[in-house]
Parts: sequence; structure tokens; C-alpha cells
Amino acid sequence: MPGYAWVLEVRPGYEVEYLKRHDEIWPEMLETLRAAGIRNYNIFRHGLTLFGFFETDDLEATKAYLRTSEVDKRWGEWMAPIMKIEIDPTTNYPYLLPKQFYMA
Repeated sequence: MPGYAWVLEVRPGYEVEYLKRHDEIWPEMLETLRAAGIRNYNIFRHGLTLFGFFETDDLEATKAYLRTSEVDKRWGEWMAPIMKIEIDPTTNYPYLLPKQFYMA
């Protein structure tokens, strides 16, 4: 299954709040991610930098599903004040990182 990664940032002073919100992630947000085809989703933090990795069979279908999701929209609005997110203007989605190495 193809994997994808992104890098975002937590705004200074919101590190604990970011963790709290993910510790208490809405059940409907988890359902939305699964319905979008996302699996094996992990987020790591180093200082203010967040590194996310997820797998999906069809990235375009996943992005299309999330674009129409009211739950994803509410989650994004709720998280926006505590995060810095760079959106790729060509995809209207956070920048995805190009894979540099893979070991099975």
C-alpha cells in the first residue's frame, strides 16, 4: 500500500494542547479518516515540527472524500488556530514529501 508523509508545525505554546486534542480525537473524525481510506496514520513531533505518515490505496480518492467531509472541515477549523499549515496551491492539500528511501 502506498505511503505518504507531510510536515506541519504547531504554533509555539500549543504543544500540550495539540497532544490533548489528538488524545481526545473525535470518534467521528477517526471514522472519517477510515472512510477516506486512510490506514496506519502516525504523527510524530520534534519541537514544533510535526511529521505525519499515512497509507491509502488511492490518494486522489482520499483527498476527494476529505474535501467533501463536514467532519474534516470542522476538525480543520478547530485545529487551525494552533497549527501552521502550508497548502500546496496545485493540489489544495498540505505538501506531501517525496519518498527518498524505502526498506522492506
